[in-house]
Amino acid sequence: MNDQQLIRNVVVVGGGTAGWMTAAALSKILKGKVSITVVESEEIGTVGVGEATIPMIQRFNQVLEIDEDEFMRETQATFKLAIEFVNWGKLGDRYMHGFGRIGQALGTVPFEHYWRKLYMAGKAGELADYSITRAAAAKGRFMRPVTDAGNSPLAEIAYAFHFDAALYARYLRKYSEGRGVTRVEGRIVDAKLSGLSGRVESVVLADGRSVPGDLFIDCSGFRGLLIEQVLHTGYEDWSHWLPCDRAIAVPCENAPQLLPYTRSTAHAAGWQWRIPLQHRIGNGHVFSSRFMDEAEAQRILLANLDGKPLAEPRTLKFVTGMRKKAWNRNVVSIGLASGFMEPLESTSIHMVQTAVARLIEFFPSAGFDQADIDEYNKQSRFEFERIRDFLILHYHANQRDDSEFWRYCREMPIPDTLTAKIELYQRNGRIVREGAELFAEVGWLQVMHGQNLRAQGYHPLADLIDEAETNDYLQSVREVIARCVDVMPTHEEYIAKHCRSA
Repeated sequence: MNDQQLIRNVVVVGGGTAGWMTAAALSKILKGKVSITVVESEEIGTVGVGEATIPMIQRFNQVLEIDEDEFMRETQATFKLAIEFVNWGKLGDRYMHGFGRIGQALGTVPFEHYWRKLYMAGKAGELADYSITRAAAAKGRFMRPVTDAGNSPLAEIAYAFHFDAALYARYLRKYSEGRGVTRVEGRIVDAKLSGLSGRVESVVLADGRSVPGDLFIDCSGFRGLLIEQVLHTGYEDWSHWLPCDRAIAVPCENAPQLLPYTRSTAHAAGWQWRIPLQHRIGNGHVFSSRFMDEAEAQRILLANLDGKPLAEPRTLKFVTGMRKKAWNRNVVSIGLASGFMEPLESTSIHMVQTAVARLIEFFPSAGFDQADIDEYNKQSRFEFERIRDFLILHYHANQRDDSEFWRYCREMPIPDTLTAKIELYQRNGRIVREGAELFAEVGWLQVMHGQNLRAQGYHPLADLIDEAETNDYLQSVREVIARCVDVMPTHEEYIAKHCRSA
């Protein structure tokens, strides 16, 4: 095959959310010009707890030209405006990391500097008062943005979804097979490598069948069937910064109110997620086995459910970190095969999405140019490391003294990149987004302020507008947002009208 020729066969190893997101996107983009095969086994379960997303998932669905209401009905989905963090700074603290922007542009510098100037003087409300998503989430209200609402906050409602990951995979499988993707049922037991290039030529199934390919995409989860077990790529362990290494997951009955946000509640040695779907609530307790045994972690989880458990709790073991190369030879790892970041900020499904987008950007010809592979790996590393820093911030910026775990997190050394971010903020409230890092300034602001990190000052150019005018403007923003939230329907009402599952 000529080195510049388009490759002919893509093999996706593993189904689940990562495998079928990859297959769906490639089937849409490649338009049937490249054969796509998904090899998965009914014998091997999927992790299937990544049910909360961030707003960029809308873009993924739009590229696939998926009808949003249909998608929501098929996956028992609800809308998500924010993540609520409970007990993360101190016991009893609560704050939200809401989607979208905070406030409205006022002058030369970002809105938060005008807000901080008055906040430090005791003359401004909390950040939540200036965010329509946080204000709506707190009242259990939701609506999609009103596209013709002009400069109103109603035009700027940023949202994501909670959905059943297994149902989403099933939905995307149907989508993919409708666009020519072939599914092969079988358990992979071996792989054949080329003697010249060292690339994977085929995977061998338990019944002896062989599935050949040019490009292999490893979506086999923690096992890293090809990227690690066959190619021995290596793994970078970050558990000294993110010490949680276990998760116990269990669904439970729904609560009376369908909340439009995820909740993360910090416990003695980790945290508990709460993800509301139309038919159930997804729950899990992420904890560190160094500081808590599994029996105690399960007891805490079951004692903090909204309703009766709907299944037996199951335990997942993990090591936070990343594969040393996301792309090695002709194998690209996507999803848990590429690394694990705990779902504290709902990044798991997003990282599948960005990996697929990156693969499309650097889609190889038959020659597999090493410069392209190196750039793909460089961008993957940057994404992982910046998300890692954001997650570490949640643990490190705590004032809890009720457990050894929280003292360890507060006192542990942190990456230099995070130290620089915190020091810059603590001086004059400046936050700089580097390159294409996932979390923008507004995300860092909400977590740092929410966990009681305080800037000593604000941007000096905020003083170009006098205090009285600034106060009037902040009050106006606050009142407009409150009025907008009052006209929004409840989350339940909006779902019932537009996308209730059968």
